Amino acid sequence: MNQPLADRLPDFPWDSLDAAKARAAAHPDGIVDLSVGTPVDPTPLIAQHALAEAADAPGYPATWGTPELRAAIIGYLSRRWGAEGLSDAGVLPVIGTKELVALLPTLLGVHAGNAVVVPEIAYPTYGVGALIAGAAVLRCDDPSWVFEMRPKLVWINSPANPHGEILDVARLREWVDACREVGAVLASDECYGEFGWDAEPVSVLNPFVNGGSLDGLLAVHSLSKRSNVAGYRAGFVAGDPAIVRPLLEVRKHAGLMLPGPVQAAMVALLGDQAHVEEQRARYAARRALLRPALEAAGFRVEHSEGSLYLWCTRDEDCRASVDHLAGMGILVAPGDFYGAGGGRFVRVALTATDERIAAAAQRLGG
Repeated sequence: MNQPLADRLPDFPWDSLDAAKARAAAHPDGIVDLSVGTPVDPTPLIAQHALAEAADAPGYPATWGTPELRAAIIGYLSRRWGAEGLSDAGVLPVIGTKELVALLPTLLGVHAGNAVVVPEIAYPTYGVGALIAGAAVLRCDDPSWVFEMRPKLVWINSPANPHGEILDVARLREWVDACREVGAVLASDECYGEFGWDAEPVSVLNPFVNGGSLDGLLAVHSLSKRSNVAGYRAGFVAGDPAIVRPLLEVRKHAGLMLPGPVQAAMVALLGDQAHVEEQRARYAARRALLRPALEAAGFRVEHSEGSLYLWCTRDEDCRASVDHLAGMGILVAPGDFYGAGGGRFVRVALTATDERIAAAAQRLGG
């Protein structure tokens, strides 16, 4: 008898934080929830207006997106990330990038007997996607290991969730070359690309990385964090048309369509960089307040060159650190959510209001 899909998957990790959340919530001044990277700042008015103007949408939207949306995606990737060679056939809107991450191995035809490579410390959904497809999950941060593993799909993430490491051009080239050599699809999660702090992120779509060819490459982008539209479920994937076209065909059969009003909002957001810079400034200010407070409280911050998190340790089991901070009314994510290598770290999100970040900094200063 085939194993039920749910039985192949791990327990949902956030359920294990219930006790810590209750303890943090008991703080007299209330909880400061820095555990989940959920945007809290207002959705830009340009998105709200575009959504409202497109609200009369009685027909089904196109899975491939409107021509205007495809043009907006290509324009954004070209202007902001130096992408070259993109065409309509190489871009595809998706219903939030978590959905794409979880389904990509299945959509690519990965199956039992195949392997999917994910980073040693990584966003859990990369591995979940492999398990849904019945494939093996292999953790690896060394591109040269790809030659031994012979995977069908390789995930990289820069700036990375949870630890914020940014891969430079040379490192990205190594991944591109290794994956091409073995015929693996390289999927680069670039959803935090707008938030590089100590280094500048680079896309695999940039010719400095890929040698002027998109062969074998996918870049995954989300508007959730950059534009505060996590509730819209607005994302897209772009790259090699030979990979994107089959994804489109399967998604058409499955009815995976991004709502038309959301597509209109994406066009407006992708054409405007001012709101992104405004949001970036908010996160930079919160980071500048929270990082020294954590360090003064005995935490060491590692990596964290980019993304919306601080990767911290007191050189103890991560659950002890979670409990310690919960006693101050601060809830964070334990590093073991992201792999065994994170067992002595916690992930501290910057996605809280200015008032709550200030409260956390004050409590850490004790």
